[in-house]
Amino acid sequence: MTIRTVAILGLGALGTMLATYFSNRLPNDNLRVIANQSRIINYKQNGIYCNEARYNFNYVLPENKQKPVDLLIFCVKFNQLQQAIEDARQQVGEDTIILSALNGISSEEIIGKTFGMEKMLYCVAQGMDAVKIGNKLDYKNLGMLCFGEKENSGWSEKVTAVAEFFDTLDFPYEVPNDMEHKMWGKFMLNTGVNQTVAVFSTNYGGIQVEGEPRNVMIAAMREVISLSQAVGINLGESDLMYWLEVLTKLNPLGMPSMRQDMAAGRKTEVGLFSGTTIALGKQYHVPTPVNEWLYYKVHEMEKEFK
Repeated sequence: MTIRTVAILGLGALGTMLATYFSNRLPNDNLRVIANQSRIINYKQNGIYCNEARYNFNYVLPENKQKPVDLLIFCVKFNQLQQAIEDARQQVGEDTIILSALNGISSEEIIGKTFGMEKMLYCVAQGMDAVKIGNKLDYKNLGMLCFGEKENSGWSEKVTAVAEFFDTLDFPYEVPNDMEHKMWGKFMLNTGVNQTVAVFSTNYGGIQVEGEPRNVMIAAMREVISLSQAVGINLGESDLMYWLEVLTKLNPLGMPSMRQDMAAGRKTEVGLFSGTTIALGKQYHVPTPVNEWLYYKVHEMEKEFK
């Protein structure tokens, strides 16, 4: 199994980063960006910029029938996932491998219900500090993709194919032994960082230093640790320290996606973070007062959107 062709759904911060990186290293026809007609017109007229360089991708309409791609990557927001699944139908064939770089811990199963879990690899994006405003993206740290089966003590054919493909592009990646543990760790990070930075209207710098935002962030993360132990994933303080170290490497002026959505007056993915935490907390009888406060504050701020 050799990967030569890739399709990306979603040109937010992460999708744009991946598209620009891959387009610099792949033949134009080997990379497809799937988008509807109005988005394609906008992209072609106004361009997509990454670190001030303009990019013109190989845009493909969802309804276009062509040979399925070898690798399909979902980079949309959660509230766009169902439409993205429909838009991806012409890209998926018998041997297509699918990665979902969405936040949260549920998108793989949702996509797998349509295309089959045998095509899915679990995936986590970490270490990126990209900020996208309009059609312009800026970043300092590319970060990496962590991917694999739920358990990777021996690499499957799909995992090996993606790793070999990323090696050819010199793209940073990691294949953790326990992807479920890794995904819950990233979920813990997002639940703390995304919501805190949004509620306090700050940036990564605001939670890299001591103060109320950092304290709230860590308290929200510790609630996820308690929840994970009830679920059986068993995050611990070492996981907290690992992700706090990841935070130290991010550009202090960068912002996570929820803060970018807030700044643009868009509805956020708060349901993925504190919403999920609160629901699971009730199910497993784990208190989640900090996440309940964050959930309330985000919804209060969203009421101000026009």
